Formats: sequence, structure tokens, C-alpha cells
Amino acid sequence: MSVHFKKLALVGIGLIGSSIALAARRQGLVDVISIATRRQETLDEARALGLGDIYTLDAAEAVRGADLVILCAPVGAYGALAAAIAPALAPGAILSDVGSVKEHVVRQVGPHVPPGVSFIPGHPIAGTEHSGPSAGFAELFAGRWCVLTPTEGVPEADTAKLVAFWQAMGSQVECMDAAHHDMVLAITSHIPHLIAYNIVGTVADLEASTQSEVIKFSASGFRDFTRIAASDPVMWRDVFLTNKEAVLEMLGRFNEDLSVLQRAVRNGDGAALEAMFTRTRAIRRSIINAGQETAAPDFGRPHEAPPVPEPTQVRDHGGGDDA
Repeated sequence: MSVHFKKLALVGIGLIGSSIALAARRQGLVDVISIATRRQETLDEARALGLGDIYTLDAAEAVRGADLVILCAPVGAYGALAAAIAPALAPGAILSDVGSVKEHVVRQVGPHVPPGVSFIPGHPIAGTEHSGPSAGFAELFAGRWCVLTPTEGVPEADTAKLVAFWQAMGSQVECMDAAHHDMVLAITSHIPHLIAYNIVGTVADLEASTQSEVIKFSASGFRDFTRIAASDPVMWRDVFLTNKEAVLEMLGRFNEDLSVLQRAVRNGDGAALEAMFTRTRAIRRSIINAGQETAAPDFGRPHEAPPVPEPTQVRDHGGGDDA
């Protein structure tokens, strides 16, 4: 289906928000883009980059009259932002977001959504280690997944319209329950980031001479960890605070497996080590076969015009019973 919005309001304008602005403009998906952020410097940067048509420090003013509103701020700020913009949301508007956790978003934003507004939380699984308005690029979502977690009572037509919006920017789209999303992302994204922050933090605590040698002789494994650990500190602080149940559950499983690995190394159990590495190698091959790996820069996000896919029926993981 073709999709078009008269006014898109972006509340927050970092990497994801600026990339949405650029991609939506390139694909002709919106007439007007309104941008709100809490810091004047960030707003000035967005204006200098020409990311929008309307610029304001007042989130409520930004969303007034918008038929699509996307929260692009750190998820820890969502509750206050939702309360601030609620009176200005237009009946018939779609309210979404780009946060990496979804149950927290539903709890914090849901109670403020007025009748007649469709609340469809979202998570584009795309990014780089860079942040801020200047970090965005229109191709960020090309070939990447965007997960939507529609809330109860949202008209299917509105969900389909938001699906088409993300597809037009190059994304593959899947719908699932918010709790299921948070558990999946805890192991695929949140725990890897936590491990990366911890490993790089360990290096930061080493004596200066040893630290300099680690940096000098960094192998590809450590370099990849540092790239992940360079991600936005505020955003990831909020992710771990707001998805702590799923993160702690997956971290517990990780620690159990790590103990098994530790025993195998201590006991010289080569067979156990080889068996583990064989299983993990198979996972790597599955990721490659799924087209989710490439050696290209920016975490495999090529800087080229995203394809505009033919609309397809969105995959649906169902409601809360499957979480």
C-alpha cells in the first residue's frame, strides 16, 4: 500500500530520528517534518542540517496537528514526554517510538494516550556507534528489521499504515508482543552491549602501560567490542534500567554457560570446548544465511538508496500469550 502523512513530528533528533527525517523526505512519505528536542544546541544542529521544517523546544507544540508522532528520545524520558504531548495529540494520529525496550514504553506511555490516537510502539533494529543529528543517514534502515508491538484496540489499518511507512524506508517489518520483543532483544542486543561495556571497562582499569599495549595490539575481537561500547551512554543506561527483568534472566543463563566453559578450560576438556565452538559456529552461519551480516562499514548498513519493497503481509508473532 502507498503511504503518506501530512505532518511527521519527531520528538528527539539523534541518530535514529535524523535518519527517519532523511529517509522519509527522500521517499516522499511526508509533507512537513516537525522536530522537538530539549537542548537548543541539538535543535540548532538539526536546523543547520535542514532535517525538518519546524523546530521547537516545546514537544507539545511539535506534535500539534501531526498525523504521525515518533518518540526518538532516550526511553527514560518517555513518561514525562507522553504526559506533555498528550493534550496536543490530534484525534486519528498514530503515536510510535524507536526505543529498544517495549514493555516499559507501553507502561509509561500507554496511560497518557488519549482516545482516538493509535499507539503502536516500534523498534528499528538499526544503528551505529555514532549519535546526534549529524550521525543520521537515509540508508540506515535499508534491509534492516523494524519490530512493531501494536497495543490493544489499535485499528489494523493504522498498523498497516505504519508498516508501509517503515517498508518504504527500506525496512523489513515484523509484529510481536512487547514482552516477547524484550526477551529476544535482551539476548541479541542488550547482553552483548553489557558484555562489551564490561570488557572495555576492564581495559580502562588496567595499568597505563598494559592498557596502551592492549590498544596498540587490538585484535578484531576487541576492536568489535570497543565499537559496541562506544554507543550512546544515556540511551544504553535507560535500556538496562527499563528492561532489567529480561536482561537479568538472560544474564543468569549466560553466567551458567560461562561457568561450564570455565570448568572446561580448567579441566583441560578439549572435547567440551570443541563441541561448544561447533554449536556457536552454526549460529554464525545461520546469521549469514539470513542476510544479517556483512563486512560493510556502519555495522553493515551500506550508504546507498534503500530499495522500496513491494508491500508484503507483515509477519505477526501474535499477542501476549506467546511471550
